[in-house]
Amino acid sequence: MVLKIFFPQCCNRADSGLLVGQWIPGHNSAVVLAVIHYPFIPWQVKQYINEIQGQSHVELAVLGSWSMPKEGQEGMESFLRDLSTIFPQQHWLQLSRQIGEIGFRCQVLHRDQNGEEHMELTEEGDGEVFQTVAQGELLFSQDKYDDGPLKLTHWQSEGREASIIVELMKQASVPLCVLLTKLLVFWAWLCSLRLLNTRPVSFVSSKLSTCVQLSYRTEHLQMLSSTKRADTHAHFMRKANTFVSFLVDVALGMLLVSWLYRENRIGQLANALVPAADHVAEELEQLLQWLMGAPAGLKMNRALDQVLGRFFLYHIHLWISYIHLMSPFIEMILWYVGLFACLGLTFAISLLSDMVALLTFHIYCFYVYGARLYCMKVYGLSSLWRLFRGKKWNVLRQRVDSCCYDLDQLFIGTLLFTILLFLLPTTALYYLVFTLLRLVVVLFQGILHLSVEFINSFPLFAIGLKVARPYHLAAGVKFRVLCEEPGTPLHLMMEINPISCSTVVQTYRMPTYSCYPKDSWGALVKKLFLGELVYPWRHKGTKID
Repeated sequence: MVLKIFFPQCCNRADSGLLVGQWIPGHNSAVVLAVIHYPFIPWQVKQYINEIQGQSHVELAVLGSWSMPKEGQEGMESFLRDLSTIFPQQHWLQLSRQIGEIGFRCQVLHRDQNGEEHMELTEEGDGEVFQTVAQGELLFSQDKYDDGPLKLTHWQSEGREASIIVELMKQASVPLCVLLTKLLVFWAWLCSLRLLNTRPVSFVSSKLSTCVQLSYRTEHLQMLSSTKRADTHAHFMRKANTFVSFLVDVALGMLLVSWLYRENRIGQLANALVPAADHVAEELEQLLQWLMGAPAGLKMNRALDQVLGRFFLYHIHLWISYIHLMSPFIEMILWYVGLFACLGLTFAISLLSDMVALLTFHIYCFYVYGARLYCMKVYGLSSLWRLFRGKKWNVLRQRVDSCCYDLDQLFIGTLLFTILLFLLPTTALYYLVFTLLRLVVVLFQGILHLSVEFINSFPLFAIGLKVARPYHLAAGVKFRVLCEEPGTPLHLMMEINPISCSTVVQTYRMPTYSCYPKDSWGALVKKLFLGELVYPWRHKGTKID
């Protein structure tokens, strides 16, 4: 008969004592969970095991003895062998190791006969071993450094200091969670006010990146302040990743605030904002003057060219007047807006995205005007082209049907088609220029949006766990021969096969709410060609995993 013993690697340096663990029925295997050090009193050991069994409902037992003799303990091995009469088991394991050796000496004593058998010895475990270790959580609460009648060594003994820090953080988080819960209740009451739920306010808030990020962080804080225990590994990892992401976000935001308010950088930014707006306006005026002439040698419709150019120049003058009117208050606005960075770096980036949207609102207006005018002409030309072919669009059936037109309809259609066709190049040029300007702004906002999503969704805790404790995120196990000598048991080292970083990111990446519609490149090009507006706004319920 061959027995398999799963022995924790950290226990091969433990002092002599008793092996505590569990037999795996049907597998002819034993799982060693801890070593109780000598000296001890047998009845205290039995009482301790009974208490653990009553609280955890796990069948624990004394499996045998572990001997690592030191000076003055020459008879320790025979003493531990005699304890098999006090802790009766079908198999009494005797594991011993000499200092400086890698291999173990293994013996099995049967209760009914004193025969010896060799066995296969492995370090660590698989399958049911992990389940057995997970059920022995109460056993790992006691350590060799605790003051008590029994001293234990187990797989968590080496991380005792970190465990103490974690427990202190748990205790300190209780009043913090209570305060956070009260603040969230107040915030929920504030958001439920009728004034904030009116259509204009709700519409504007749904389009602002700051409001979207605020609602997103509110959901995070509600999840973190919940007293419900994480029931699955995925739920626990999501809460841990959210907590670490929130802490890192706030820390980066505080660093940004300290940088902004040092050496009056807010004032420098406010002083540079108005000249920058004037410079952009001058460049736009020069661009419009170029379009009102003969751009790139193209012959445009002069009447329409002058009307569009003067219309857009008027909007630029209005925008510059508005900027100069607000210039005395810009520094104060930036000073208070900068305080929002205390909530996190993502809030600062979202505010920057909203400020870019406000400062480039005139470019957005130019794009909308040009797109609407161009779209009307494109759809008008397509409709008149169907008229020439004797076709028409059936609105009810959503298809193109045949139709007979009289002479007057064909004449008016030809006249309108000619007018729209000759006016199309001028309109298309203005639409092309302002669409390119709008795409530059959208590209910059998209980079800011991706930065916010990266911070929100990147699993920092999982990556840190992968670097510091890779065995917590395993993709399986692998075995290697540790010691193979004639006449001795086979020693196998079971090692955790760590999961790759890319798999960690894909598995534990947190879901986010995307502010941008997921259109394909073909659909985007089609919209731009037909003059349809491209809104980089959040659609309700677009949750991206």
